[in-house]
Amino acid sequence: MHINRDFYLKKLISREKNGLIKVITGVRRCGKSYLLFNIFHDYLIEKGVDLSHIIEIALDDRSNLKLRDPDAMLAYVKDQIVDGQNYYIILDEVQLLGEFEDVLNSFLHIKNADVYVTGSNSRFLSSDVITEFRGRGDEIHIYPLNFREYQSVYDGSKEEAWDEYVMYGGLPFVLYRNTPEEKEEYLLSLFRTVYLSDIIERHHVRNKEELDELINILASATGSLTNSVKLSKTFKSVKNKAISSVTLKKYADYLEDAFLISRAERYDIKGKKYINSLVKYYFEDVGIRNARLGFRQVEENHLMENIIYNELRNRGYHVDVGVVDAYGKDAAGKTIRKQYEIDFVASRGSQKYYLQSVFAMNTPEKVQQEQNSLLHVNDHFKKMIIVRDRMKPRRNEQGIVTMGILNFLLDENSLDA
Repeated sequence: MHINRDFYLKKLISREKNGLIKVITGVRRCGKSYLLFNIFHDYLIEKGVDLSHIIEIALDDRSNLKLRDPDAMLAYVKDQIVDGQNYYIILDEVQLLGEFEDVLNSFLHIKNADVYVTGSNSRFLSSDVITEFRGRGDEIHIYPLNFREYQSVYDGSKEEAWDEYVMYGGLPFVLYRNTPEEKEEYLLSLFRTVYLSDIIERHHVRNKEELDELINILASATGSLTNSVKLSKTFKSVKNKAISSVTLKKYADYLEDAFLISRAERYDIKGKKYINSLVKYYFEDVGIRNARLGFRQVEENHLMENIIYNELRNRGYHVDVGVVDAYGKDAAGKTIRKQYEIDFVASRGSQKYYLQSVFAMNTPEKVQQEQNSLLHVNDHFKKMIIVRDRMKPRRNEQGIVTMGILNFLLDENSLDA
């Protein structure tokens, strides 16, 4: 099964020969290796690069065990470079290479070498990209399949694809499992044996039970406002455990570094500043989230919100939770303040969009409630409501666009509808 990932291929192409190490990051099993060894490889061949000028090494392959030695790797690569034409060095699971930072920095001194690497286990998480290469790395973050990619290879209707996607998410290998039992077992095993093991190994986590409980709490409250202080109180009241907010913040940071979750901060739209209090956590893949809870809390409304958040980030937007204050008068004529929340403020360069995720708007009161938040934002940027219903984009008199979730996800230009 071949899955086109043109969005990421274009990113790789735009970075060719830029003098930096292209570092492909992302949660494990999201398709990093396939992107380099299949999609990018085929692109290079099609554009006329000779196969001998593509040096591909999968370091998790036992046959490449000797090349995990840094000096052996440097000697091998230099032996392959026999002329002045450009060479593409592609290393998979580079964290298995001893002293890989020094080796990669040495590659930068080879003038006709273009270097691409992936890394995803406990020695190569997101924070490392910032520190290890000292400004010489160019990170390309890969997400699990978005719904458009997933549906392009799914054997069934769009609605059937949606039902499966909400349940099992977008990790590519899920598509190779034929039955619900196989899909669930794959995701459950992946969480236990890979994701948690990486975090525990890297950070030497001693109290695994606390980390387990935190993941369960975050999974159960996906998209809810929280912070480490609130989480600490939850542990005390629900689990009867005293865990400091400092420890819980540290654990949450571990999960972010491993690309299991990401954080949306609250942003004061009118004041144009961040509100450093509560945040929302979303899972990088809803299938991973559902597996963590044993597929017992599959609430489509909350998962739809998570999927919209991931889609916006996949498209390259920075995503915040919007807060807007409005003032009015009470019955006694006293000035009162009311605070409205906007699910997502998506920003990229000069572009900005305000979006509400609404499972259903089946009453006039519900319509008014969802529109109120958007109508209190007094600027010219587009305002949208995404609903579960099948609905083509529709603009009302106030300029608010409403559209169905499938239209939003399947049209890569839906934000400009």
